[in-house]
Amino acid sequence: MSGLRYVYAVCRPFGAPLQADVTGVAGAPPGLLTHNGLVAVVSTVPERDFAEEPLRRHLEDLDWLSDTARAHQSVIDALTAVTTPLPLRLATVFRDDSGVRSMMEAREDAFRRTLDRLDGRVEWGVKVYADSGQAEAAEPAKPASGRDYLRQRRMRSRSQDAMWEKAEKFARRLHDGLSAHAEDARLHAPQNAAISRQSGRNVLNAAYLVPRSDSEAFVELVDRTKDDEPGLRVELTGPWAAYSFAGLKDDADGSREAGL
Repeated sequence: MSGLRYVYAVCRPFGAPLQADVTGVAGAPPGLLTHNGLVAVVSTVPERDFAEEPLRRHLEDLDWLSDTARAHQSVIDALTAVTTPLPLRLATVFRDDSGVRSMMEAREDAFRRTLDRLDGRVEWGVKVYADSGQAEAAEPAKPASGRDYLRQRRMRSRSQDAMWEKAEKFARRLHDGLSAHAEDARLHAPQNAAISRQSGRNVLNAAYLVPRSDSEAFVELVDRTKDDEPGLRVELTGPWAAYSFAGLKDDADGSREAGL
């Protein structure tokens, strides 16, 4: 069975070992491929699943995609514990080690600049959800007439509008405050509840680039806001590799096409 080279990330050489039990995509342990003072973190994956045509089919299979994303993320998480990785896109695959080295050489300057900028920094994610059930719970009893019904509809609409306005003001205030304590910030599109499976309406979906040394203070700052507004839920995730600040999405997209 032939294999392809799956690339998780590019980083600088590091001395600490990865977790002994970490496994990557398709159950293979990650290895290190060094070229010109940079390291590509790679593993071998079966061609029957990761060649161009089967991979296209697999990416439409949500179960397969979810399993692959979890395995990919487990390697990135292990790397983040010991170094500053520059994560590449899910399913970045090359024919062989030579293809990986060619990619690293072609993008060497960009990789070095980005690694310099991200060195010693991690990404924290902050989301704010507004509980729409609060306005619905305040809905009055069944109206006695059509006029009462229209009046109740107007009142309910005003109540919901006021709630969303309060939520958005809180989200803007929180984002401004957190941005002042981060080196950089990114606002992402609100998450779709059907996809995220989170209750409530997502009114803030942001990422913050924070030095590792300042992370404890940043987490405490978020924690102090969690009970500021009834009906609003603040969710903190991380620390992650700095996906939102890598700026290499187009490079990663091109890597698979060039490698295969």
